[in-house]
Amino acid sequence: MDAVVLTNYANEHAPFAIRSMEAGKHVFSEVLPVQNMDEAVRLIECVEKTGLVYAYGENYCYMNGPREMRKLYREGKIGEFEYGECEYIHNCESIWPDISYGDPDHWRNNMYSTFYCTHSLGPIIHITGLRPVSVIGMEGTKNMRNLCVGSKGGQFGIELVTLENEGVVKSIHGGLYKDSIWYSLYGSKGRMETAREDAKTDAFNRVYVNADPYDGAYGKGELETYLPEVEKEASQYGHGGSDFFSMDNFVRKIQGDPKADSIDVYEALDMWMPGLFAYFSILDGNVPKEIPNLRNPEEREKWRGDKRCTDPAVAGDQLLPTFSRGTPQIEDGIYEMLHGLWQKNYEENGAYTRGVFSQPEPEDYKRRK
Repeated sequence: MDAVVLTNYANEHAPFAIRSMEAGKHVFSEVLPVQNMDEAVRLIECVEKTGLVYAYGENYCYMNGPREMRKLYREGKIGEFEYGECEYIHNCESIWPDISYGDPDHWRNNMYSTFYCTHSLGPIIHITGLRPVSVIGMEGTKNMRNLCVGSKGGQFGIELVTLENEGVVKSIHGGLYKDSIWYSLYGSKGRMETAREDAKTDAFNRVYVNADPYDGAYGKGELETYLPEVEKEASQYGHGGSDFFSMDNFVRKIQGDPKADSIDVYEALDMWMPGLFAYFSILDGNVPKEIPNLRNPEEREKWRGDKRCTDPAVAGDQLLPTFSRGTPQIEDGIYEMLHGLWQKNYEENGAYTRGVFSQPEPEDYKRRK
């Protein structure tokens, strides 16, 4: 066996990645790479020591739109990056029993608002190749939909990230009511973005490019919009073919292909750290926080032993609250109800299926709240 694919819980990837590489296996890790800075330091050092391939499976980077925008950006189509926006909005209320099982200790029920940040921020980092250097965090403090399903974090998280070239990114993700996947980048020569889902023009598959031939040629360019061509082999895979490309590049990287577009451990942590440091910002009253460059061993040393996170099994006396106003106390009956729904669905269907909650009538919804 040459490689291990980690698809266990999102807060448990780093220990298994380290064990796998120490056993001589290449690693493909699902989202997220680590859950605290101590794990980040140990993961990097393990990759460097073993020399094995570590690939981060942030498949949103390989969706048609972001993948095409990476190519265009590297060709200089919009010039130097100045500002970007990115969204990963996913209202999971209707499927929460099937993805958390009514377990009060499940990672989804204990994640903070800016934890799951790489589906939104990751593609911007991957498109530009720029490192984040500081962040300001904010969170949605109206979290009733979360509390109804036993989740103790804020409804959504926001990272305002400054990159190493002084460009700025606004990243938002979480459980707002209507879903959205969207990416937009402004450069010194123009703008490019994916389509909005509500426009019904192929969403993240379609690209809009409005750029001039050079900085100062305002209005000389023309708006382009098109569906990037995708290899037939990839089209049968999920998330617009991105599930194929993330794995294909991992295999090519192992095989020694220098052109393999695989996300290494340093870039993975550049995608993840803004979420953690944004939460540090939130807890400290939304003040800016510097993001370290973990490529430098001397900077890593400052974070060795820093186990701050919302996982009691790992954090110990460094445990963080799940919410800026403190960890909510949720009645056991909520989890018992959710566990019963999950168990019923599993017994009837034998596997995971979406949509355990049917759309409730208004009075039912009021009683549930």
